[in-house]
Amino acid sequence: MQVIEMGTVPTGVRGLDVLMDGGFPQGSTIMVEGAPGTGKTTLGMQFLVHGAMKDGEAGIYVTFEEFPDQLYSDMLAFGWDLRKLEAEGALRVISMSPDIFIEQIVEPGGLVEKLIRQIDCKRIVIDSISLFRYGAAGEEEHRRMLYRLRNILRRLGLTSILIKERGTMREESGFEAYISDGFIQLQLKQQMEKYRVRTLEILKMRGRRIREGEHVYRLTDNGIRLIPARSMVEDLALLNGQEKVPTGVAMLDELLEGGLAQGSVYLLDTNSKANYKYLIASVLANRLRAGDKVLALLSSFLTPQDLHKMLALQGLSMGELAKEERIFFIEHYTRPYPKDCESSVINVNGLSNEKYREVVQEKIGALVEGSGNWFIYYDLNTVIAERGKDFATKHFAEDSAGVKALCMTMMVLCNFSEIGPEVSAFLERTCNGVIRTWVDGAYQYMQVTKSPNGIISEPYVVETTTQAPFMKLI
Repeated sequence: MQVIEMGTVPTGVRGLDVLMDGGFPQGSTIMVEGAPGTGKTTLGMQFLVHGAMKDGEAGIYVTFEEFPDQLYSDMLAFGWDLRKLEAEGALRVISMSPDIFIEQIVEPGGLVEKLIRQIDCKRIVIDSISLFRYGAAGEEEHRRMLYRLRNILRRLGLTSILIKERGTMREESGFEAYISDGFIQLQLKQQMEKYRVRTLEILKMRGRRIREGEHVYRLTDNGIRLIPARSMVEDLALLNGQEKVPTGVAMLDELLEGGLAQGSVYLLDTNSKANYKYLIASVLANRLRAGDKVLALLSSFLTPQDLHKMLALQGLSMGELAKEERIFFIEHYTRPYPKDCESSVINVNGLSNEKYREVVQEKIGALVEGSGNWFIYYDLNTVIAERGKDFATKHFAEDSAGVKALCMTMMVLCNFSEIGPEVSAFLERTCNGVIRTWVDGAYQYMQVTKSPNGIISEPYVVETTTQAPFMKLI
């Protein structure tokens, strides 16, 4: 039997539980709304079948419109033998009128409650509550009926799905969303003029952090399968067995499932207004604490003194790291370095492009050969400004391949808006991950747009904090 985290009820719909951090809250009442053909009945039955077959939780399906024989036949298409589950006492399919159901569930010790006790029912699906409206004398009575039903389901300790046909009245859905613990909307939408696509959106889920937006799902031979939005194919070859080092920014590490994977190249795209320095300092500090050595190509905007101060805020001494030969710099400018750091500087100021390549390859090769894990911070904006766009793009693929081959990790800083879409697309293809940060109006945002684990995140607001890493994603 699958081990279930306390307080969480898996739905059995692949991808849906990911959107809710594990599943429905235990004992919750979930409203599922959609037009005919969106798969509401399939979702409800998949929830019950998964509970019965995987989690040892018996369930009841209450239908007001379909006869059980039709459901038995329809669900066999997904490989779900409802008759077998009923014979095992793991499922009951009940067909009755809405008024009789309400009468029996309201009555203490009534038929419905007896059945719940008989099979030790934990899950229930009611299809569909839209029919309750026709048995109510008016809107107020209808609302009281739904409110009472919800309270009874809670008292009985059931995790329930209430299926509802898509309403035409906004206030109708508003009330039902208000009294339920969760509200899920299924839609069948036109796509590319020739096709229709099914989408699911979680509008509300008490006690769960949800992944917002519309998510595509398919009706497969095994039931509903949902594909979370902003997701791509995982880079399993890169992720397999590779250590991950946290960036120090909690939400970013969660999105990257632990941090930056060893032996990968990440690109940080930032516009001219965004403050990226604290992210860089946090990443470098965490790599150094993990035992990596660092090689940094700094810009005119991120000076040696800036890095010295920011590492100090992280509890690290750049001078001590330099003396221990754990941090080195490629320097394009004539400027001072903090005390004890001068010997760690590879000065390339004034060198021709050919000589620059020769010096960098020779000195970096001597540094990294057989000397543990390395993290490279590479300001591509500086290389473009000092060496030209053609030079930077010509050698970037070669440098990235070399970094990956030596199982080093690299973070590349670049401003896509300044280099144009063609070069930006080339850089994105070359890197394993892309993180974007920008300022729009009064806020700075950050978003993962490519990652080895396939996650593409929503944009997060960057909030300044008073403790390391001095930033938080909201």
